[in-house]
Amino acid sequence: MPFNIPNLVTWLRILLVLLFVGIFYVADSVLMTGQKNLLATLIFAVAALTDWLDGYLARTLNQSSAFGAFLDPVADKLMVAAALIILVKLGRVDALISFVIIGREITVSALREWMAKIGASKSVAVSFLGKIKTVSQMAAILLLLYHDKLLSVVDAQLIGTWLIYIAAILTLWSMAYYLRKAIPQVQKKV
Repeated sequence: MPFNIPNLVTWLRILLVLLFVGIFYVADSVLMTGQKNLLATLIFAVAALTDWLDGYLARTLNQSSAFGAFLDPVADKLMVAAALIILVKLGRVDALISFVIIGREITVSALREWMAKIGASKSVAVSFLGKIKTVSQMAAILLLLYHDKLLSVVDAQLIGTWLIYIAAILTLWSMAYYLRKAIPQVQKKV
């Protein structure tokens, strides 16, 4: 396991996930709900930025590694799954939506692993559609975590709810896209 700067940033993201989840288990007498929302939102935002940062550093410092390529998506999936589970617990996201998003993440991760084993990993490389899904999903999670009004007028919960539904639709669409790309490769190997 190489200890380089990008991998340390990825490990930091995993620690931030634990901290972000822990915020919601602090007693209300210590942190009020609004404070928890704000703090969790800020921590999640920093964690999301580390997702970009570790990749940037790996490319810039020429410190890419197989371990980093493995750990980065694991950290991403942990971050999203933890946030969605917390949001379901708080009653801010429907469990079905969370199931669709988390289920897709597991399915596509397994598909990518399988495709790598048969030497066809390029056929399920991250697509532009997947990137749009990720942006929608991250924005939705940030708004749903914050939950309060933005600038006293913008309903973060309402906008976050619409974005998470859009993210769920894009999630299914992108999963279908990846499956469609993989099927010809699988048929060649069968």
